[in-house]
Amino acid sequence: MQLLDSTYGKGRVRVMRLSGDGDHREVRELTIQAMLTGDIAPAYVEADNTTTVSTDTIKNVVNVVAREQLEAGPEVFCRAVAARLLEQYPGMTGATVSAREIRWTRLTVDGAPHPHAFTLEANGQGTASVVMDRNGDHVTSGLSGFTFLKATASGWSNYVKDAYTTLPETQDRILATSMDATWRWSRDPGDFATANARVVAAFMRVFATTYSHSAQDSMYRMACAALEDVPEIESIRMACPNKHYLPVNLGAFGLDNPNRVFTSTDEPHGQIECTVGR
Repeated sequence: MQLLDSTYGKGRVRVMRLSGDGDHREVRELTIQAMLTGDIAPAYVEADNTTTVSTDTIKNVVNVVAREQLEAGPEVFCRAVAARLLEQYPGMTGATVSAREIRWTRLTVDGAPHPHAFTLEANGQGTASVVMDRNGDHVTSGLSGFTFLKATASGWSNYVKDAYTTLPETQDRILATSMDATWRWSRDPGDFATANARVVAAFMRVFATTYSHSAQDSMYRMACAALEDVPEIESIRMACPNKHYLPVNLGAFGLDNPNRVFTSTDEPHGQIECTVGR
């Protein structure tokens, strides 16, 4: 038997960083996964750990880099961890470091931003990933669980119909999703956070202001708009599970329901995915 591939590392390394002086603070919280490839096969096939770095050591590297990089955004932080791992351990050929960002929003008190109080931003988490080997790296940014809907200006019609079809056509429905999306950079933007905000703004501009013939239709045009607005992006991957809101039949009570009362369900859901590139 052959070991076809292998990787290992440390997952769910949660690290909170504080920066700032005096009464004023910035907070940045990440959950990191750091994985290594390289001269690690002996641990699998020969019970020989002499070339293997402990996963606890990998966790320690993440924490040390956190102390050195108090103000780094997720992409820069992941790159710094990957670079440190490859620099420290010559037997490793590659490092993949991914981050989920727990985003804290500064609290406003009496109309003014508070210097050190925050609330948790509930809508989705920012993501970043750096895949690095000794020849360079590839960076992706994204969002996970970013949830949004439109209450009208969406339809679903002209689809395949046969003996198994029960769903009626509609020109007016709620379209809602909890989106996972990643975008791969061909080169670094001037500022990752600003560029990521432009991506999301392009997504939402198209979603909100144009009629949706389907989730597929909106997703493709959302991705195209982001690629046009942010030239440093190479491609965008999107996964949008439908969050269904189904009209309630009120006929038994002598009432009509012209798309005003719905029941919510996300099981089972439509799973719509695509990748759009230049």
